[in-house]
Amino acid sequence: MKKTGWLVTLALFFAVPALRAQQGPPRRPTGPTPEQVAAAKRGETIYKQNCTMCHSDDLTGGRGPDLIRSTLVRHDKGGNLIGPVVTQGRPEKGMPSFPLSSAEVSDLVAYIDSELALFDMHTRIPGGYPNDIPASRLATGSAAAGKAFFYGVGGCSKCHSPTGDLAGIAKKYNPTDLEQRFLNPVGVVETATVTLSSGKQYKGELLLNDGFFVTLRDADGWTQTWPRSVVKLEVTNPAAAHEALLPKWTDAQMHDMFTYLETLK
Repeated sequence: MKKTGWLVTLALFFAVPALRAQQGPPRRPTGPTPEQVAAAKRGETIYKQNCTMCHSDDLTGGRGPDLIRSTLVRHDKGGNLIGPVVTQGRPEKGMPSFPLSSAEVSDLVAYIDSELALFDMHTRIPGGYPNDIPASRLATGSAAAGKAFFYGVGGCSKCHSPTGDLAGIAKKYNPTDLEQRFLNPVGVVETATVTLSSGKQYKGELLLNDGFFVTLRDADGWTQTWPRSVVKLEVTNPAAAHEALLPKWTDAQMHDMFTYLETLK
């Protein structure tokens, strides 16, 4: 090989990678694939047939929780969290089960994911959701009507007091958290009393009550388990009244209650 030919070959050997480096990595397609779009479209039909009544057209909740701001929904990976809730329901929270196939659940999750992505894009906080929605956008009801509901048919005053546990609650929580908490409290601990046939009693946090066994954790952190059939069980659920009220709320009552609670500063 002539010297000039060798130099050209050598130059090309070093130049080609350099040119590739300047051009950068190959472009990858952005946005959902056609398959994802089709799945989300099928999922939209499933959502509107089964979920709209409780979670509203835009997933922001109504009789049921706000899915846009749901911790469970936000942490779902391919239906691992949403799927069991949909197919098994949450009877204790007033949510029925839906006999959907795994394919239908997958499509439903694809639709929910697409709505979350659209919401996040519009709010410009990828992967999150706004906690700074002003109260004025949510407090669209009547504070007087909310107060009447609180002391009347809602039965809220049986457990809560605006000068006691609810004093300053509008300052304690941002508007979206406040709305979620009065509709569907989270993190509430159930306690129970187990009475043996001998009359001896055990009290503590209820960890398990599946119909076959009962497990309690006492104040010292010790756990004990008994067959459900041989003990008497009394359960105390602080959120029971909220759960009973969940399927009964009307839109007007929810707005009135939130507007009233916003006055408790």
